[in-house]
Amino acid sequence: MATYVILSTLTDEGRKTIKENPGRILEVNKELAKMGVKVKAQYAVLGPYDFVNIVEAKDNETVMNMSLELGSRGSVQMLSLVAVPVAEMVKKMK
Repeated sequence: MATYVILSTLTDEGRKTIKENPGRILEVNKELAKMGVKVKAQYAVLGPYDFVNIVEAKDNETVMNMSLELGSRGSVQMLSLVAVPVAEMVKKMK
C-alpha cells in the first residue's frame, strides 16, 4: 500500500453541506474505503486548505479515481501528493 497526503478545500456547496451535516465527513470516509482508500489520519486545518488527510491506497490510479469521484460532486477541491518515507527514499538512492 502506498501513502498519500490529500489536501482539500471545501467549495461553497461543501461548506453548506458540512454546516448542515457535520457527520457527512465521516460518511465520505466510509465511501473512500469502498473505493479502496483507507483514511489513516484526518485533520481540520486553518489556512489555504480545510483538511489534511493521510490515506493509503494500492496505487495512483485508485487515488486518481477517488479524486475524480469526489471532485465531480462539486463540494471539494483536492491536491493529492504521494508520500515516500524518508528511510525508503534513502535506501533507494544507495
